[in-house]
Amino acid sequence: MAVSALPRPKSKRSPTFWHDTLRGYLFILPVVLGLLIWTFGPMLASAYYSLTDYKIIGVPEFIGLQNYIDLFKDKAFIQSLSITIRFGLMFVTLSQIVGLALAVLLTQKVRGLTIFRTIFYLPIIVPAAASAVLWKYLYNKEFGPIDGVLQAVGLPAINWLGSVESALFALVIMSVWANAVTIIIYVAGLQNIPEDLLDAAKIDGGNAFQRFLYITIPMLSPTIFFNLVTGVIGAFQFFVPAFIMTQGGPAKSTYFYNYNLYEKAFKWLEMGYASAMAWLLFAIIIVLTMMIFRSSPLWVYYEGEVHQ
Repeated sequence: MAVSALPRPKSKRSPTFWHDTLRGYLFILPVVLGLLIWTFGPMLASAYYSLTDYKIIGVPEFIGLQNYIDLFKDKAFIQSLSITIRFGLMFVTLSQIVGLALAVLLTQKVRGLTIFRTIFYLPIIVPAAASAVLWKYLYNKEFGPIDGVLQAVGLPAINWLGSVESALFALVIMSVWANAVTIIIYVAGLQNIPEDLLDAAKIDGGNAFQRFLYITIPMLSPTIFFNLVTGVIGAFQFFVPAFIMTQGGPAKSTYFYNYNLYEKAFKWLEMGYASAMAWLLFAIIIVLTMMIFRSSPLWVYYEGEVHQ
């Protein structure tokens, strides 16, 4: 017996369809215009300027890829990129270790836990400029409290920001302190680990270190992955503390990539060259992010997923 399908009745549009649609587009128009004018527009303009010799006061002169070629002949560019990579390695490593350690402490069932969490959240609400000024005072060799404490316990004072050997690491310490977001994300990740798994491991005889290594870390690996990606991106965008605290010194030991870019653009007015630096930085961050994503199947565990 042949059964013929009945034709599907056409849905009638509401009488206010076009009015509602227009109103919806009007609501999102400010956001769309903001993206086009203040985000995508400048990005396209900088992409064009990166192919030109542009001094702001003159007319851009198209020179093709010459700016990108000149970058790899520029010793200041190589130096600033090297310093940024060294900073990134130290910052990302320390921020993940310290952030996870503090998150573990902040998930313990102790008195005053809310107060401790609030204290560690405070760096987030402190503006970057104010934080840099505060740490510049703390690091001061003559009247800074950090060197005061070191001398009080019989240790020699350290010229934190005035020494080539210590300036970069001093900025790493400050950045780890200011990176309270990592701690908060790790706390959220630790709270989502099922207690049943930890209890089962405890019953089977696993000690605290074994439970942490074989259960906590694998279950926390998606959180580690997220913090690793954001940490790498943040490290390559580091600028404000170096600008306020060291101005690239001493002896250009804190001459970060973004500080070099800032000088090329606003001190020497090399806008075309600076635009090329910005796009190359974008490419570097994309490549590093993709490398982390490609490696994630090897070490990131998602609940219910089986790795072959």
